[in-house]
Amino acid sequence: MELTRKKKRLGDMLIEEGLITQEQLEKALPIQKSAGKKLGEVLVDLGFTTEDLIVDMLCRQFNMERISLSGLTIPDDILNLVNGTILRKHSMMPFEYNPDNPNVIRVAMADPMDILAIDDFFIITNLQVEAYVGTPQDIMLALDKYYGDSETLSAVEQYTKERESKHIETEEEELYNEDINNSPIVLLVKTMIEQAARQRASDIHIEALPNKVRVRYRIDGALYEKFTYNIDLLPAIIARLKIIGGMDISEKRKPQDGRISMLVDRLEFDIRVSILPTVFGEKCVMRLAQKKNLMRDKRDLGFSEEEMKKFDHILSNPHGIILVTGPTGSGKSTTLYTALSELNKEDVNIITVEDPVEANIDGINQVQVNNKADLTFASALRSILRQDPDIIMIGEIRDRETASIAVQASITGHLVVSTLHTNSAANTISRLIDMGVESYLIADSAKGVIAQRLVRRLCPHCKTKKLAEPEEIKLIDSNMNPNEPVIIYEPVGCPMCNNIGYMGRIGVYEIMEITPKLKSLISKGADAEELKEQALKEEMKTLHMSAAKLVLSGTISISEMIHVSFES
Repeated sequence: MELTRKKKRLGDMLIEEGLITQEQLEKALPIQKSAGKKLGEVLVDLGFTTEDLIVDMLCRQFNMERISLSGLTIPDDILNLVNGTILRKHSMMPFEYNPDNPNVIRVAMADPMDILAIDDFFIITNLQVEAYVGTPQDIMLALDKYYGDSETLSAVEQYTKERESKHIETEEEELYNEDINNSPIVLLVKTMIEQAARQRASDIHIEALPNKVRVRYRIDGALYEKFTYNIDLLPAIIARLKIIGGMDISEKRKPQDGRISMLVDRLEFDIRVSILPTVFGEKCVMRLAQKKNLMRDKRDLGFSEEEMKKFDHILSNPHGIILVTGPTGSGKSTTLYTALSELNKEDVNIITVEDPVEANIDGINQVQVNNKADLTFASALRSILRQDPDIIMIGEIRDRETASIAVQASITGHLVVSTLHTNSAANTISRLIDMGVESYLIADSAKGVIAQRLVRRLCPHCKTKKLAEPEEIKLIDSNMNPNEPVIIYEPVGCPMCNNIGYMGRIGVYEIMEITPKLKSLISKGADAEELKEQALKEEMKTLHMSAAKLVLSGTISISEMIHVSFES
């Protein structure tokens, strides 16, 4: 078996299977040599293939099974066999003994052709390896789950020992020392960010409590406590984040903002860092944005067939204003970037003004707001109008001046897309009027308003059926018979979802297309309630109605629907 593995090279196998071309291989090989990476990683980075396709090909070539570690519980005696650092080095994870032979252990490997890894494992454990194929991301996530806590704990212990032995008086000395990359605090911060990224966290909160440091991750909109450290570690952690975020390490009394770019499992993350002085020390919040996640296929946003048709129809307007509304963290940026990617053609000039620019899109001119240089949304917009744009994207309409210029631009033949912080589609029109924009101008320019929220999907592996109570049926739809049996689903929790009961999120939408009747009402200055009534007559689905549909289909729980309903 080993001889076969050595003879067969990954590139040749991928060509043989028709997954890449000879030209693609020739382009990847020099990059692999100069970067010192594995060939598979380089091919995935270049977009020539995917991790999943490589894993499936390896399974076929070596007649091996594919393994997913996410739903498995690995016993302690297996976890204690080998140090987590060695497993990370070789991207491998032992998960069970072969039931027919206790001297053989089953190991998930990203590269089952890695003879060196198999030899290392055998030398340490004296156990034969039965290789299974797993994706690198799945293996790294399992390593975080089982070895992450002990790795951060050892970094903390090492830092404490070093402080005691060296009598370091300030964090700065430690953080600027020669072997900076091996410093325990540097490793601790790096591990914290990597684990958050692998667990799909959108934010990391590092908080100073009276006698400890608490680290929480926001996953699918909810905060979960992950670690607690001694309060003595806080200054060093914050100082390290200030260094990599480009902030002033000596300033501890003022709030500061910074930015970090980091590669986690070859994916680029853009991290916004905010530091705020609190009573017990500085608090840090990091917002993680994966650049490729902001530009999705519109089919992945969660639109129903009917909503997709409306969305496409609104986007097909050559000019006018399209607004996406909702609170912070409701997915507005993703919807806007998806719309822009859809409109991004060679024959149109698209210019954006954002604060901050969240992702760079090829072929689109993006402007970053800079208040210090007097480059505000309004001043940038005036300059943009002299740049012969076809489509303008404004990150957010915050004041009367920006709203007026946006509406004027949309009337003079430009398509303007922007966001507002309002609770519903109808309220958005009222907000523009409150900002001082004339109602007849809004009626003339507005083409559609999309109000949205993000709700947590129930874990498909453990959600459980239940009969809805009469009160719950009334909440879902007041027109339904409360005595009729209605099946809904509840969260439970299993290893696949980290015992949370939810896995991922889905968008809930309220799409109000501005029809002639609505235009007439807006120009007369109708309030939000009148606009909503008319839109409902024209078959608009409110946020509550869209969420109720997801409850009945078993996608979300009733508590998530209530969350949306209360906000709207």
